Amino acid sequence: MVYQLLVKVLFGLKIRDTQFGLKLFRRKVLEETLPRLLVKTFAFDIEMLTVANYLGFNRIYEAPVETKMTFKGSTIIKKGFLKQVYLMVWDTLAVFYRLKILHYYDNKNRDNWVTPRFLTLNNFK
Repeated sequence: MVYQLLVKVLFGLKIRDTQFGLKLFRRKVLEETLPRLLVKTFAFDIEMLTVANYLGFNRIYEAPVETKMTFKGSTIIKKGFLKQVYLMVWDTLAVFYRLKILHYYDNKNRDNWVTPRFLTLNNFK
């Protein structure tokens, strides 16, 4: 709840839950956003949705998802829940910094983008 408020304040995303659920994107959205992304952990969703929104792809719809989760043997619990929360918030603030201060996601910074090969769609054309 607090994290969603932070995301809403920092990025203006009108999404109730950015971290959970299935996300579907049109190919054009992926082609425009994936090369710009840096986060590969828990804030990946935030960066993807923020960059897509920033580029004008702002028709984002949500659908409810029902799950039954058990945390027995969860890697989050094993690695330390507070540490994971800290890293997620840190990555989220890094996305804000790149978006609002560095303007890293702008087309003029294309030469600075670091795109891992697995985040490209070239293999699927």
